Formats: sequence, C-alpha cells, structure tokens
Amino acid sequence: MFRLFRKREEVIVSPLTGNVRSLENVPDPVFAQKMMGDGLAIEPTDGVVVSPINGEVVQVFPTKHAVGLRSDEGLEILIHVGIDTVHMHGEGFEAYVKAGDRVRAGDLLLSFDLSLVQQKAKSLLTPVVITNGEVVNECHREHTEKAERGSTVLMRLKLK
Repeated sequence: MFRLFRKREEVIVSPLTGNVRSLENVPDPVFAQKMMGDGLAIEPTDGVVVSPINGEVVQVFPTKHAVGLRSDEGLEILIHVGIDTVHMHGEGFEAYVKAGDRVRAGDLLLSFDLSLVQQKAKSLLTPVVITNGEVVNECHREHTEKAERGSTVLMRLKLK
C-alpha cells in the first residue's frame, strides 16, 4: 500500500502594517531572548491586526492585547500588541474574534488606539512569535523592512 505524503508548508503574511524588526529589538527579555519562541516584531503604523494565516483562533486574551492562532497545518502563532500592554486592561483595544473562530489570512482580529498604546505602553513593538517551533523543519524569512497587513509575506516555513 502506498501513502501519499504532502509537504506541509506554511506562509505567514504580516498581521500589521509597519516596520519589520528583529525579535531581539523587543524591550522585553521573554520575547527578545525567544523564551516564547522565535519570530519577529513589527512596529505598527496603524492600529489594525489581521490574521497572518488560515486557521483557528485559539485564544483572545481578556485584555484584548494579544491573540493566539493555530494554522490549518498545526503551526501556533502568538501576536502580542506592544510591550506591557496587559497593564492597560483592555483600554483602547477591540477584539473582533473569539476562541474557536475560523479565520483566513487577512481577516480582522483586533484593533487598537495607536496613540494611546504609544502613551501608556513600554513599546509599540509587536512580537509575532511561533510558539511551537518544534514543528518547524525550515524557516525562510523574507528580507523586508516594511510590511502591509494581509499581503506582505514575512516567512515561508516547511513543517515536519
């Protein structure tokens, strides 16, 4: 009996419009030292967050500053808007999805008041982190400095 194996690949598009930065630039050791996983950060130029993949919403934090997603291929991604935004207790944030919702790349997830976050948070830098890196076989990062939400490809991954 023959089994057909397909290569599991994942394309991650930018969840935000802004400037792409290295995760090491994030002023929080949990992200900068990749304790949550590898990825990148985006310095947003507007307050809209869209899904970077096709999949399912796993978690929307009660404070609406972060969302966890699982792709159709099993890749798990955390998008954490700004640093120390949990202390804003949801002020200036709006969620458009809930856990269990199906999403497609480009679908609206969250919005936030950019100027309010800039005033109240430690940083606007928004980590986009792969939290289950053990499923990644190869990661090819696109070398781009600017990203448009929903369209700019940030990474192409081959999964195990």
